[in-house]
Amino acid sequence: MEKRILTVQDISCVGQCSLTVALPILSAFGLETAVLPTAVLSTHTGGFDGWTFLDATDELPKIFDKWEKNKIDFDCVYTGYLGSAKQIEYVCECKDRFLRSGGELIVDPVMADNGMLYPGFDDAFVEEMKSLVKKSDIILPNITQACFLTGAQYKDGCCDKDYYEDLIAKLSKAGAKKIVLTGVSFSPDKLGVAVWDGEKIEYHFEDFINRRSHGTGDIYASAFTGAYEKGESLLSAAAFAAKFVVKCITETKDFSEHFYGVRFEKALGLITDKFLK
Repeated sequence: MEKRILTVQDISCVGQCSLTVALPILSAFGLETAVLPTAVLSTHTGGFDGWTFLDATDELPKIFDKWEKNKIDFDCVYTGYLGSAKQIEYVCECKDRFLRSGGELIVDPVMADNGMLYPGFDDAFVEEMKSLVKKSDIILPNITQACFLTGAQYKDGCCDKDYYEDLIAKLSKAGAKKIVLTGVSFSPDKLGVAVWDGEKIEYHFEDFINRRSHGTGDIYASAFTGAYEKGESLLSAAAFAAKFVVKCITETKDFSEHFYGVRFEKALGLITDKFLK
């Protein structure tokens, strides 16, 4: 029987991020995918002239009660954008109530990038996210998020191995069990990940494509979760997700009008060819 995955994040109606990429990507792996929307936005918040925001926090406990009544549970809970500290509390509750024995909580601590917190997030949210890191089985932070979670100094651009491995050590000390640190670079022409499985650190790199694209973090986390839940090792899943993101950006880089995301639909064959044949 195929695994059932729950992904917890917002719906940005237009913009190719969050649930509008997580649902099709996870489904492409052949995984039954359920959703728990944390908010509904007219678009994502990058590059559009204003947006609407409908907070779904008060709906979450009502959904939980109906799930419990119907004996619904999940093999994996994967979180993306959470709109408030209260929603983090609900994710912790969700794991306790609905994650099957042996299942895993995969957390993408969406809250910051480029050395700064996203609009709407504050130090109190960071503190609450630290509690979710302790409860998680795997975390997928970028460099900025890792720094906020640990109090480490943020460094932009290429860094040496000691910097990344110190970040991982600090995340481990903060309670992280397994870590995929994204945005790692030793040279300007390569970008990749550092993967810690609880014992050793390994790296994977792809050629750097100089195009800033919205939603690629969500796409990476979704592709990683799908590959991992299909049986790939931590490193293999991290490497596959990196290749998938590169394919998505490659399919988009010549389309300047596509400023709001990447054409991930053109890359789904990479998933189905490997995992559904």
